[in-house]
Amino acid sequence: MRTPRIDPPVTPAVSPLTRMLTDRLGTLGLRSGQILLALLLASVLVFALVQLKLVVIPLLIALIIASAASPVLRWFRSKGLSAAVSTWITLLSGIIVFGGVVTLIVIAVENQFAELAEAAVDGIEELQTFLVEGPLPIDQAQIDEAAAGITDFLTSSQFGTGALAGVTVAGELITGAVLSVVILFFFMKDGDRIWSFFLSPLKGERLARGRRIGTTAVSTLGGYVRGTATVAFVDAAAIGIGLLVLGVPLALPLAILVFIGAFIPLVGATATGILAALVALVANGWGVALIVIIIVIAVNQLEGNFLQPVVMAQSLKLHPLVILIALTAGTILGGITGAVLSVPIAAVGWAIVKVWNAPTALAAPAPPRRKKR
Repeated sequence: MRTPRIDPPVTPAVSPLTRMLTDRLGTLGLRSGQILLALLLASVLVFALVQLKLVVIPLLIALIIASAASPVLRWFRSKGLSAAVSTWITLLSGIIVFGGVVTLIVIAVENQFAELAEAAVDGIEELQTFLVEGPLPIDQAQIDEAAAGITDFLTSSQFGTGALAGVTVAGELITGAVLSVVILFFFMKDGDRIWSFFLSPLKGERLARGRRIGTTAVSTLGGYVRGTATVAFVDAAAIGIGLLVLGVPLALPLAILVFIGAFIPLVGATATGILAALVALVANGWGVALIVIIIVIAVNQLEGNFLQPVVMAQSLKLHPLVILIALTAGTILGGITGAVLSVPIAAVGWAIVKVWNAPTALAAPAPPRRKKR
């Protein structure tokens, strides 16, 4: 009996193009093309957002403030107030507080401006004397030449163009502020309904993911802003009290600047501390300026080692290198405003990545529906 012959399996013919695309070099080329395409799309998106910054920045500011105010709104609604009434109370209270702070700053600057201007003149004369008679190789002719260059710039057409550009920027700031208040009102009043509208086409796991993202974004932004505001208030109070005790002029405006600077991690507190030390140097001399520097360093150390880890908790778990990169990118794209917004945006992005594929059971529940009246 003869053994039947088994023919070897027929290997389908592979075209040269398929072979070229599926070998190691072809796979690497395809992946590189995909990465370049993703980078191109991201660049186009960032470029479009920068061009629309007059709308994008107020939108982001309103979103962050609304997230920070969400516990207050929930408390008002739990007391039986409607969404519109809760929003008006919260928004008007914030505007009154902000307006009061600005009024105090203006009064403090007006009362102490003449004294600070006179001290600044004396400080500049002392600095000029130190530069001429000190160990640095600088003579009076070099100082006069630098002063003449500054005077020429201030009287040039280039400076006038810059002043006109400053007027344009001021107009954009006013427009952005008004737009931020309007958007903030609607976010505070109908934020959950707006997000539900965007999620309405989704079903199943995609809908659950959308709810996770919304809940995580609001929680992270709100926790970041509230925690940073608490830390900033402690810093501003401690440094402001120190400036008042030492008799440094403009202590209240400087304390407010310390509060604002705390919203820019790593560099904000340092920059405002240096500014406070410079004012103390001009108005009070080297000894007081050195004490101010010691106070700023001590407050920053207490904040970084004790207060911030407790207050911020889970709100911002980013490596300092990530924060530095986010600050740099935000500053390049949006200036000071971009520096303030970049870190909370990076924190929200990382929080969303962590919950993107989280089990539905671990996701936060959807916001409760309002009771019909």
